[in-house]
Amino acid sequence: MDKVKSLLNYFTRGEWLLWGMSVLLITVSFGFFDRENYLTLAASLIGATALIFCAKGNPAGQCLTIVFSILYGIISLSFRYYGEMITYLGMTAPMAVFALISWLRNPYNGNRSEVKVNHLTPKETVLMFVLTAAVTWIFYFILKAFHTANLLPSTLSVTTSFLAVYLTFRRSPYYAIAYAANDIILIVLWTLATFTDASYLSVMICFVMFLANDIYGFINWRKMRLRQQSAAIADMT
Repeated sequence: MDKVKSLLNYFTRGEWLLWGMSVLLITVSFGFFDRENYLTLAASLIGATALIFCAKGNPAGQCLTIVFSILYGIISLSFRYYGEMITYLGMTAPMAVFALISWLRNPYNGNRSEVKVNHLTPKETVLMFVLTAAVTWIFYFILKAFHTANLLPSTLSVTTSFLAVYLTFRRSPYYAIAYAANDIILIVLWTLATFTDASYLSVMICFVMFLANDIYGFINWRKMRLRQQSAAIADMT
């Protein structure tokens, strides 16, 4: 009972509202447009839950991200979005494992439910963009060889996904901005997919809700960083 109360108090009313609206819209859209692909529903609900934990800087979000990545990779395979499949199974899921380790090793003041926010140096930022360009170039030809549907947005999805997982691993607030950019690309991809199969509309709505969650994640991580910095300055004085 105490654990339930602790969980209820852990999230703010606004966070519960955001998570509840995400779950409701995902479930309703599944009921209207799909009703068959329960794997899609499960992945969407797990993904929405992962995002609200990640927005709090809680390592539990990375555990759920690993599960979501595996399920989403399977879903992407069904529509020949090989870029999404390779990205999530070959990059997002493994990087979520590394991010989980990084977050667990860097708790804020020993509190394992909140990670210590990091700041990237200018040199590391340059290195990150160089790596991103290299990954994008390599994946473009890989996806082209697989005759990936909607090649250009699929390649851009790899770009934003790599930025997102790298920034998540490095505990930067800007991970959420990269994921938000990825959400926009995925909304386009799955909107195109609905022209072939209307059931994929539920996946598109899922990423609309993911976009809202990632925007909140960035806002909350900025608050976390300011709070942690203020506390550090107070300790020094």
